[in-house]
Amino acid sequence: MTPLHQLRAGIIGTGFIGPVHIEALKRLGVTVNGICGSTKSARHVGNLWGIPEIYGDYDHEAMYASPNIDVVHITSPNRVHVEQCLSALEMGKHVICEKPLGMTAKDTALVVDAVKKGGKKGPVFAVNYMCRFFPAILQMRAMVARGDLGKIMHVQGHFFQDWLMYETDYNWRILASEGGKLRAVGDVGTHWIDAVSFVLGSKPNSVFAHIETFHKTRKRPKGEVQTFAKVDPKKMIDYKVDTEDFGSVLLKFGKAKHGFADGVHANAAISQVAAGWKCSLSFGIYGTKGSVRWDLQQPNEIQVGHRDEPNQILQRGTPGFLEDVANFTDYPPGHAEGFSDGHKMHYRAIYEHIASGKKTPALFATAEDGHHEVKLCEAILQSSRAKSWVKV
Repeated sequence: MTPLHQLRAGIIGTGFIGPVHIEALKRLGVTVNGICGSTKSARHVGNLWGIPEIYGDYDHEAMYASPNIDVVHITSPNRVHVEQCLSALEMGKHVICEKPLGMTAKDTALVVDAVKKGGKKGPVFAVNYMCRFFPAILQMRAMVARGDLGKIMHVQGHFFQDWLMYETDYNWRILASEGGKLRAVGDVGTHWIDAVSFVLGSKPNSVFAHIETFHKTRKRPKGEVQTFAKVDPKKMIDYKVDTEDFGSVLLKFGKAKHGFADGVHANAAISQVAAGWKCSLSFGIYGTKGSVRWDLQQPNEIQVGHRDEPNQILQRGTPGFLEDVANFTDYPPGHAEGFSDGHKMHYRAIYEHIASGKKTPALFATAEDGHHEVKLCEAILQSSRAKSWVKV
């Protein structure tokens, strides 16, 4: 396997998530050679992180042309994902694209086709559903596939945040023209759905959903701001909101190859206006032998439920939460691993897949996975409008 430090990355996007990618790559020893964004922000991030090649004016094609970049990380707004993915694949670059893969299934289908066209020797393509690489998610996945929980009956959970609770909270994701017609469900709800799909080993094939916008009108600054930044309300203007604040989603999953999940029913509550919740991706998997529950805000613990014996709390790095995830956790028990470590493990899995010539397991989300999530979002919109079950 080629050493990971011999692979070189280029990052498109300088907002909240771009530097998260950069930090994780540097922890892995991967060289980050390029940064692309607005001229001002690209220079700032490049100088801050010591990135030698700076591409301003959003000139991603110039960065793709660099012989010093092997892997492109696309962390730009959703509306440009497909264009930037297709261009990178055409130039033979490996791609890690932030979710969602695109704005419409018609567009994301083009990415799936482009990846297939590359064949077995073509570039590796991954979508950044990094929650798959929390040790707890991988542990629950192993427990389900082994039959530890018996036949899975149902899944219940939520993804709650409060960062867009006030009418003065603003981010480009609120605008359908920038992020897509679904915001809460599309931005964070799809993380929940992908994580549950990964654990079960099957995808949802039908959905019943209700989405709602509480703040019909919000206030926004006259210019753009960074994610989570605060702005003086006196310097804001009113605008109509065309994306949802929260939603309730019912899902029915298909059959898993391992045989322990077939037609599983799941329900998820998604909100970006839930006071007190900062980033709570939480769900429980309930089977005929037992259950497992987990919350991203307490990432190093899994709660195991029993009917006729005491319940358990498993801690990462200890028996029952150790052997199955040995390749995806680095620190001893009691040394917490969380959000940034999940990104690191995700990119390590992708870069090892590249370095091995695609010989390692592809546990990361593929272009087809990203395409399915966009189709699912379209089905959720259709279901909410029709007030009925819709097939994906």
